[in-house]
Amino acid sequence: MTWKRVATAVVLIPGVVALILKGSTALVALGLALVILLALFEFFNLGDAIGHRAYKFWTATCTIAIIYVQWLQVVLRQREPGEGVLYSGPIQFVLLSSLRIEDVFFFFLIGVAIITLATKRPMVEALPAAGISSSALLFVGLPLSYAIRIHGMGRIGPWILLFALVITWIGDTAAYFVGRSIGRHKMAPILSPNKTWEGAAASMAGALLLGWWLSYRVNVPTPIVLGLAAAGNVAGQMGDLLESAFKRSAGVKDSGSILPGHGGMLDRIDALILTLPVVWYYWIWFCSPRG
Repeated sequence: MTWKRVATAVVLIPGVVALILKGSTALVALGLALVILLALFEFFNLGDAIGHRAYKFWTATCTIAIIYVQWLQVVLRQREPGEGVLYSGPIQFVLLSSLRIEDVFFFFLIGVAIITLATKRPMVEALPAAGISSSALLFVGLPLSYAIRIHGMGRIGPWILLFALVITWIGDTAAYFVGRSIGRHKMAPILSPNKTWEGAAASMAGALLLGWWLSYRVNVPTPIVLGLAAAGNVAGQMGDLLESAFKRSAGVKDSGSILPGHGGMLDRIDALILTLPVVWYYWIWFCSPRG
């Protein structure tokens, strides 16, 4: 199992790093859309396992809309001062250019209402279907879409996004090997029997070490960057446990099998569900590089 995890990481990580550092935000958004949709349908499968069938097509459509809106916010923020409002081009783009995330949630709500009232499904499925659909949008689509906002923060954006991913990778790796070798105290035996406090401490140490390195590459005080690393690491470990809770609820070990040694896509990116929005909000609230 270990060699499969390593081989999968060796194959995927260079491509992800190249996309983040060399690709445009639009290209990152396209790649992210594929990843999110794979994770989204694995989440739907968790619901299917307990008989809760989501409104899959509508939820996936609204997820793509959220990704578009996140990219659009980057485009509007990067426009030069004085260029005015984005009102050129086809009327369709003019209308879509004013979309906000709360608008997408409104359309999602209306769509769920229409589907629920018009569907031929047994009414006993109405509440579970709405619940799984809403959960997928809220716990998978929305938080992962913050990768686009982070990447679009100017020249430093790709590096902050890569930082968010690397503290997750380092944290997972440290927790896995330290937990296997010296882990004795169970962290959450019901949710994830293999996770230990020793592994969690190693995960935090790895994140802080990376934060210390980053503090010398950006013009932000070291304590603030260490706080970013710590907050991102705690969020990542919480996201990992959150997905474990979903899987235990569905009675499955892995969300899928698309990634050898890791399970499904959702298994691989579960830590990012909370890490990405936490890194985004921490950076815009506390980190303001000068110069």
